[in-house]
Amino acid sequence: MNIAMSVVFIGGGNMADALIGGLLKNGFAANQLRAVEVDGAARRRLSDKYRIECAPEARGTIRPGEVVVFAVKPQQMKEAARFSGLKDNANLVISIAAGIALASLAGWLGGHAKLVRAMPNTPAQIGAGVTGLYALAGVSEAEKKQAETVLGAVGATVWIPEESLMDAVTAVSGSGPAYVFWFIEQLAAAGESLGLDQETSQKLAIETILGSAKLAAQSADSPAVLRERVTSKGGTTEAALKAFEEQKLAERFMRAVEAARDRGAELGRAMGKE
Repeated sequence: MNIAMSVVFIGGGNMADALIGGLLKNGFAANQLRAVEVDGAARRRLSDKYRIECAPEARGTIRPGEVVVFAVKPQQMKEAARFSGLKDNANLVISIAAGIALASLAGWLGGHAKLVRAMPNTPAQIGAGVTGLYALAGVSEAEKKQAETVLGAVGATVWIPEESLMDAVTAVSGSGPAYVFWFIEQLAAAGESLGLDQETSQKLAIETILGSAKLAAQSADSPAVLRERVTSKGGTTEAALKAFEEQKLAERFMRAVEAARDRGAELGRAMGKE
């Protein structure tokens, strides 16, 4: 596959690792990908693993037209942006730093307008992630396709119409894997309390979540319809769902996700301050 596109990663952590691996699997050549990482051990790990060029700093190394992915921690974004050397809107910039508003990033980059904000999640590490994307008006359709290509290397992508909704994306899909892992824990623990051994209970819980998610993804019916089909009147599933309803579980879960959204917005405001 011949892909006329080069990508530079600022930061060489787990998400950059996943994206680099995904892009190579999707047809990119090693010489189309580069990484900037201050930590020498991390640079060597990426270079040895993927045979890509790795540099200790970005200034003076980024060429016009290359797609630049900031894959650093949110608290490192201001320094990374200011020392990147980017100027004149010569590059599409993608940020995967949670909570950092594009207005803040644009300011740290001296008014850069070709910015995309991305919120991937941890299943990206196995190519099964989902990423919410938001672009400034200065990003062309072709550049949006480039962003989709980069993040699509590790899973599905969804464009979000307003940046303010990125906090909701963080609360639903960014934090979502933790909710799923928690539910697996609870389901497995319930099985143990009912007499199943730990290994059996955990396998039943994990495979049930995995199979149900696959069925929901492949079915033309909504999750609500699929749930109704499992719920026979007067049966075991109905008894469990009635207990959920009595405990107002849906309302409590909604409050939990809202708390995640609000905390994301709060952290974003704090990190975006000069």
